[in-house]
Amino acid sequence: MNMLLWTGHVTNDHVAILKSLKDTGFDGVEIPLFDPSDVGHFQRLASILDDLGLERTSVALIPDEAHSPISADPAARAGAVAHLNRVIDCAYALGAQALVGPWFQPLGVFSGNGPTDEELDRCATVHSAVAQKARDAGLACALEPLNRFECYLLNTCEQTSAYLDRLNEPGFGILYDTFHANIEEKDPLAALHTAFAKGYVNHVHISENDRGTPGRGHARIAETIAALKSLNYDGWLTIEAFGKALPELAAATRVWRDFFANPEEVYTEGYACIRNGWDAA
Repeated sequence: MNMLLWTGHVTNDHVAILKSLKDTGFDGVEIPLFDPSDVGHFQRLASILDDLGLERTSVALIPDEAHSPISADPAARAGAVAHLNRVIDCAYALGAQALVGPWFQPLGVFSGNGPTDEELDRCATVHSAVAQKARDAGLACALEPLNRFECYLLNTCEQTSAYLDRLNEPGFGILYDTFHANIEEKDPLAALHTAFAKGYVNHVHISENDRGTPGRGHARIAETIAALKSLNYDGWLTIEAFGKALPELAAATRVWRDFFANPEEVYTEGYACIRNGWDAA
């Protein structure tokens, strides 16, 4: 379960929620690393999660244009490397198995055109600079193609696969998200199969078409779960849902209304959606 349903910074205040997730049946949680300034915080959080018996992955992003991997400004690219190095340190302290998300450009920043070769090359240079550190930390890196209303560098699995070919760094793969695929892929399941055949799918977000409760919308969640089982996928199936708890994230993801009655609906029904879907496939 992705903790962004509640917060961008998990603390002791969220222990009751974490325990409820464990009691529901979740094996792990996805922890936001939006503030990587205090490695010790994530060491302490790791102890809490260990005590609860919860494994963990981590999700990161690019905070602003001053830390953009695709910027023409060398200082911004250096800022991106420094930011991602701090994120990796925090993920390692957390004991995370993966570092996922759209950490290739700042959200909601557009050039007015599609991605250029120069931007892709700059991004690859930044990712190459942190790739070995991520491998040393034992992190699977999964880049998340987002819909074209949130970013422009990577929108589809095909684009992201081509970028990974360009990057050519072991340990990097694709975060396949059912919400974004529902918008950007002409055939979401075909895109999944193609990316998986390339060996690139190493993380999955189960997210409904309205960002709400999995199973209550029309994103092809059941079919995605069945496809992954048939492909012998053995990674995480992580629920990602958004409400209005984080105003900045709500604005970035265009969440203007409530998509569910309460968070408990999301994680209990969402868990059942995944568990029953996997068992039935």
